[in-house]
Amino acid sequence: MLKLILPDGKQIETKQGIPAINIIKEHIGEGLAQASLGIKLNNKVLDVYSPINESGSFKVLTFKDEEGKEIFRHSSAHLMAQAVLELFPEAKLTIGPVVEEGFYYDFDHPPFTQEDIVMIEQKMKEISERALEIKRIELTKDDAKDIFKNNKYKIELIEDMQEDEIISAYKQGDFIDLCRGPHVPNTKLLKAVKITKLAGAYWRGDSKNKQLQRLYGISFPDKKEMKEYLEMMEEAKKRDHKVIGEKQQLYMISDLIGKGLPIWLPNGEIIRNEIENFAIETEKKAGYVRVSSPHLAKEQLYIKSGHLPHYAHSMYPKMEMDDGVYYLKAMNCPHHHLVFNHTNRSYKDMPLKIGEYGTVYRNELSGTLSGLLRVRMISQNDGHIYCTKEQIPEVIEEEIRMVQNYYAIFGFNKYYLRLSLWSPKNKEKYIDEPENWNYTEEELRKVLNKLDVKYVEVEDEAAFYGPKIDVQFKTVTGREETLSTIQLDFAAKKKFDLKYTDNKGNLNNEVFVIHRAPLSSHQRFIAFLIEHYAGKFPLWLSPVQVILLPIADRHSPYCEEIVSQMKQKGLRVEVDKNTITTNKKVRNAQLQQINYILVVGDKEIENNTVNVRNRDGEIHGEKKIEEFIEKLLGEVKDKRE
Repeated sequence: MLKLILPDGKQIETKQGIPAINIIKEHIGEGLAQASLGIKLNNKVLDVYSPINESGSFKVLTFKDEEGKEIFRHSSAHLMAQAVLELFPEAKLTIGPVVEEGFYYDFDHPPFTQEDIVMIEQKMKEISERALEIKRIELTKDDAKDIFKNNKYKIELIEDMQEDEIISAYKQGDFIDLCRGPHVPNTKLLKAVKITKLAGAYWRGDSKNKQLQRLYGISFPDKKEMKEYLEMMEEAKKRDHKVIGEKQQLYMISDLIGKGLPIWLPNGEIIRNEIENFAIETEKKAGYVRVSSPHLAKEQLYIKSGHLPHYAHSMYPKMEMDDGVYYLKAMNCPHHHLVFNHTNRSYKDMPLKIGEYGTVYRNELSGTLSGLLRVRMISQNDGHIYCTKEQIPEVIEEEIRMVQNYYAIFGFNKYYLRLSLWSPKNKEKYIDEPENWNYTEEELRKVLNKLDVKYVEVEDEAAFYGPKIDVQFKTVTGREETLSTIQLDFAAKKKFDLKYTDNKGNLNNEVFVIHRAPLSSHQRFIAFLIEHYAGKFPLWLSPVQVILLPIADRHSPYCEEIVSQMKQKGLRVEVDKNTITTNKKVRNAQLQQINYILVVGDKEIENNTVNVRNRDGEIHGEKKIEEFIEKLLGEVKDKRE
């Protein structure tokens, strides 16, 4: 008999070879059996009809589980492929993976029209209603080639497989597609589907290959969840940082400069400077010293650091100069290692905290670039801490708390930590030093457990030189992004011969480097802020904090006096002198999301006051100038939302 352990600790016994679905029905319940999309046996995700042949942990996967969502949406991609083939038999299928918030499938077919997309969507719903059983089939390489002999893309994928590899396909009705699986047991589960976007894509991402038609989709178990998702997407459109960035004149991108290379306009530069000044002041209190490093360096530096070849794919091509080969800087850390080595270090210097808002360059494909979220030039809130072995826990804890404090200031609360580990199977991606990996991973794990914070462990997500703690941030628009990172580097000490004199007078090379970027890059962070606040920045970040609206021309001199007082106190203030009605001036100020709108007429001049309202239309009434300025200064100082 096999013993299976459920997530709640309950143990059940079953015979070997019994399908998972039967075990669920008999030992757990018919309701869960109907909702089940797959199962997880000892960390292996399988179909619900898979025979169970080993003991261990057993979990039923539903749409509430991430693995369940992945099964559901991958099955939806097959549903889309079947619909396209039934409508357009001449189309050639390629691949259809799951992506964040949905799935896509690439087709070799002339561009689909909007009418085609409506038909495909309707056909998907029709196939779902047919309640087709989805079955897994295992094939030999020759069998697979025979089934897909008329599809050159599938044949290419099959040819790339090992001779002894088990090839699987999934069949629903007359439709069959090459796939590792797992899949939901029946198309009837795929009740709510929608095609969200059409795009072009090259086969295997190579521009030398044929361009395919990529259909993106989303799916849910019921229409209610679909409706909620579509409403969230509508809200996301309103908060789109690209739209708000243009409206508020925060940044621009010019084709003459190039994609992914934004210019901060005056309003955006104000926000950028406020964040940078805040970070510099915070890090100064935490004991950081600041440096500034060049935007390029010789090839030898990046060979020494290991970024060539481990990171070469993300670096710009080499530049051959008269005195050697140079690369644009893709990271600051090698430069900071040289700063550490510039002078002899003592144990009294440790931990040494080096900070820099360094600009680095990443060779991103043009098709992946998106506003401020994905760029080629990154102004990074970077820093490196050089510490002893014994100091690792304390320094890591300090950095986690710094991130938490930053997020509290900005009002971010939907995030969790991810302990990103190496994979011993991926020898090309990581430095092959198992003992160092095990030690450093355990050090990070201990700190996370001590702090009792929510975190998950994920394999094969580490940096090539060490494990890291990533902060996984859930945006208001539903995306999950890595916003901050804290990395523990055990490799730099050997590569750069990092040493310090210990308390016994001996040279000690046990120098660990902690890479950290609590506020990510200006570009990504401000994109998140724009969407988080929907363009309604708190007072301390707003490009224009206050605007005065003179009712008539005779009120302008009084407004100018107030502007002078406010500017002397460091506030950002303007006067609207346009010859339009006051109501229109108020409306314009609200559209610009200016925090405070001050109306000035005869009464205000007589009483030495201003009539205050905010961008949301709330009227605060008459306020004395000096008192109101003090209120504003307090709000800025406290960085209130």
